[in-house]
Amino acid sequence: MIEVGLIGFGLAGRAFHAPVIRAVPGLHLAAILQRSGSEAAEKYPDVRIARTLDELLAIREIRLIVIATPNETHYPFARQCLEAGRDVVVDKPFTVTLEEAASLVQIAKNAGRLLTVYQNRRYDGDFQAIRKLVAAGTLGRIVRFETSYDRYRPQLKPGAWRETRRPGSGILFDIAPHLIDHALVLFGLPEAVAADVRIEREGAVADDAFDIMLHYPHGMRAVLRSSILAASPRPRFVLLGTQGSFVKQSFDPQEGNLRRGFIPTDKAWGAEPEENWGVLTVLSGDTFTQQRIPSAACDFRDYYANVRDALLGSAALAVTPEYALDVMRLLELARQSSEQRRTIPW
Repeated sequence: MIEVGLIGFGLAGRAFHAPVIRAVPGLHLAAILQRSGSEAAEKYPDVRIARTLDELLAIREIRLIVIATPNETHYPFARQCLEAGRDVVVDKPFTVTLEEAASLVQIAKNAGRLLTVYQNRRYDGDFQAIRKLVAAGTLGRIVRFETSYDRYRPQLKPGAWRETRRPGSGILFDIAPHLIDHALVLFGLPEAVAADVRIEREGAVADDAFDIMLHYPHGMRAVLRSSILAASPRPRFVLLGTQGSFVKQSFDPQEGNLRRGFIPTDKAWGAEPEENWGVLTVLSGDTFTQQRIPSAACDFRDYYANVRDALLGSAALAVTPEYALDVMRLLELARQSSEQRRTIPW
């Protein structure tokens, strides 16, 4: 049994880490660091509550620490945990700068500790179905991949740290790591990056929309998009290939379910009704045929199961520190491209 300590009990810790950790055999949520408030104790009365990081690190049996706190705290918290001899999962984004991320990777290497980033959205059922389509060559040569992660929140949220001028705030660092992960998993590193990172809502001070285009060989493009002013969200995924296309309109249900505290007990958390499956269109003779492609039977538990197995030496780590550095580099290149209004080579 691997004893786990969780730092932070805001939305990320409460909805996307604690219930997932609790649902993975071989992991035991031993302690939660919540600096104030009683929500963690009320939700998990069997879990120890710490009020400081030193208090959490004093619990010797804890081996793995999960950091689910505001982005600017990721580096100092992860560094202190690594130097205290703990393995570490950091919620995305890894850190707020590539320099900080590279420092953590070196610290983990020197300490001989596991370090990884919570790229849980690669375990969305619809994305895993897309991985299978691409690997099978069903669409032929892919010429365009689009992934959109839209919301509709025209009013600013008072007191929300993501909507301030703090380091790592804004939608680029909040959402883009997921979409970059999708592109890198499917197609690897791009040749160049072109991005438009902007503010669309009146009175906002942190970016709330972006369009990122990753350039690949043979004219292939990956387009990553997000807006908080999308009353009618764009398709979640679009793939165009020389032999057909795939379009998925709706969002994997896991995020919404976990926000509401709903966890299915008899099926994969990402299971969807057939009417929500993506549609594959391929040329058959002189006509097109269409079929719905079921989302894969996977969910966010698979991320933590991989971390468990990597710690036990029975599996390779899915999200390596080196991979996390590539994601951070792409975030910085996107910001640079937008500021300079030009395409930046990798």
